Amino acid sequence: MPKSPFLREAQARGLIFQCTDLEALDAAMLTGPVTAYAGFDPTADSLHVGNAVSIMILRLLQKHGHRPVALMGGGTARIGDPSFRDEARSLITAETIAHNIAGIEKSLRQFIDFSDNRALLTNNGDWLNKLSYLDLLQDVGVHFSISRMLSFESVKQRLDREQGLTFLEFNYSILQSYDFRELHRREGVTLQVGGSDQWGNIVSGIDLTRRTEGKQVFGLTTPLVTTSSGAKMGKSAGGATWVREAKLPVFEYWQFWRNTEDADVERFLKMFTDLPVEECERLGALEGAAINDAKKILATEATAICHGRAAAEEAAETARRVFEQGAATAALPEVTIPAATLEDGLPIFRLLQDAGLAASGGEARRLIRGGGARVNDVVVSDENLTVSAKDLQNGAVKLSSGKKKHILVRPA
Repeated sequence: MPKSPFLREAQARGLIFQCTDLEALDAAMLTGPVTAYAGFDPTADSLHVGNAVSIMILRLLQKHGHRPVALMGGGTARIGDPSFRDEARSLITAETIAHNIAGIEKSLRQFIDFSDNRALLTNNGDWLNKLSYLDLLQDVGVHFSISRMLSFESVKQRLDREQGLTFLEFNYSILQSYDFRELHRREGVTLQVGGSDQWGNIVSGIDLTRRTEGKQVFGLTTPLVTTSSGAKMGKSAGGATWVREAKLPVFEYWQFWRNTEDADVERFLKMFTDLPVEECERLGALEGAAINDAKKILATEATAICHGRAAAEEAAETARRVFEQGAATAALPEVTIPAATLEDGLPIFRLLQDAGLAASGGEARRLIRGGGARVNDVVVSDENLTVSAKDLQNGAVKLSSGKKKHILVRPA
């Protein structure tokens, strides 16, 4: 068991998947504050719940007195990370990269305190965009073994697929390794954290830094988080669960966590809230209807970290009024359906279409097959399910789509 407070808590919360030298890192953290970085690719103008583990590990580092560095991939975004992807990313323009970086910086400031140099925002475009190719080959290329790079699982999987790995993408690992060394030189970074799919890239950066700087540095990965049903964290049939309110209303963010599967409640409380581990275990052990109370606590605590306590409690109150008292609020838009249409029952795929949550019956059916449709917070598995007037709770039915939209349907 590690002795340093950060590693002890990270391990107890299930945030550690791999570490290059846990004992040595533990000793370094006991000696004094460590500067650690995580990279974020600006492929969109907001982070989403799928990025939450990396964000939470940076927050935990800061909590225990260490200094987190958030690295924007302004340079590497021009290539795109090929790790475990079926095909190459679409190349994006410099203007789009700059726009996305601005949005990601706003996302990170929702979670991490960057005041008084307690954390640092930086951009690898500041040094990668100035590199001479020949200088890079001479300085860094000599330290990379092609056979070793080909042994990484993320590379092997891509080479076995129909679309192979381009030379452009093959360079990504070299540039990410260069980032580690550059951050070590500029900011004294000695630890890189990232998802488990980044293990090969992290190990390469450690090797380069040790070879050229003669210093001991470390790598730590977080687990790939999936739900108990196997779905990728933060993804749905309709897209990502964004952390910025400009991309997703606070109420919808709260609802995402409220809809957590029973088997995931304890794990998600530990990973995505600041509640003590013992309290997470107590709440996760609840059974029957009581587990729904734990889900509400999870939703409120996770939303408070992202959007602030007041906004989280307002979202919880909105949910209580709407789904427990039947009150309509401005947080949930409404549509009306002719009462006669609902009298004998309307197929759910038609109701989704009529409510504007799907463009066509075919799209609605695909949404249902993908597990992205809910009626009163219950996942719909039968695309031929009918909803009638007698099914309406307190005169309305709540529909939810995979696009994280919620709407109340009332008879006219």
